[in-house]
Amino acid sequence: MENHRISTNLFHLTMPANFIDKRNLNRRILLLQRSQSHPLSSTSGEEALKCFKEDPSLFDMYHAGYQEQMSHWPEQPVNIIMNWLKDRSSSLVVADFGCGDARLAKNVKNKVFSFDLVSNNPSVIACDMANTPLDSSSVDVAVFCLSLMGTNFPSYLEEAHRVLKPNGWLLIAEVKSRFDPNTGGADPNKFSKAITDLGFSSKLKDFSNKMFILLYFQKKEKQSSQTKEIEWPELKPCLYKRR
Repeated sequence: MENHRISTNLFHLTMPANFIDKRNLNRRILLLQRSQSHPLSSTSGEEALKCFKEDPSLFDMYHAGYQEQMSHWPEQPVNIIMNWLKDRSSSLVVADFGCGDARLAKNVKNKVFSFDLVSNNPSVIACDMANTPLDSSSVDVAVFCLSLMGTNFPSYLEEAHRVLKPNGWLLIAEVKSRFDPNTGGADPNKFSKAITDLGFSSKLKDFSNKMFILLYFQKKEKQSSQTKEIEWPELKPCLYKRR
């Protein structure tokens, strides 16, 4: 039987010719996402950006599987972030790092700059999230909703620190397994310390959900003039679980 092979420097996906219908394709994508060689977790953002630029369909495949998997979660972290914003002034300017389908921008009144590696949507800016076109100290809220992918994820957080105004908010939602030291995940306290060393204050850690954690930080009004070496914990690849 003839096989169709999709190949990049990030991963390989081989599909038989009759393996085209949506259900089977989604199943293949989910198997890919569950593997330890998760394409966005095991490479740098720059490498992933290059790969997806060469073949944007791979990005579409990734997000198709991502959306299918998230549909099984009883609660969506982006909805919690939406409600957090709705409880505050709509004048707050938001930067959504790794926005996916830009759901956040579509559901709040705030001005939202939506960033992702690839864009099929004119409202989404395609870029490496370590280098956005935003001016320094220009936004009030930076959001990472299940988007701290890539081996260079600290550079994304450094970029968020750059673009945030003093006292601006950093909101992070991540898969819970990535912050479970008992299963090889990062120590959430060490992760939080790294972010505070970057120039933030930790305001809230919410571990109440079974699927994801929510971390809230606020950029310090006065930044230290001394450069401090930050010890960033490694974040393991995402393992999305169905419930």
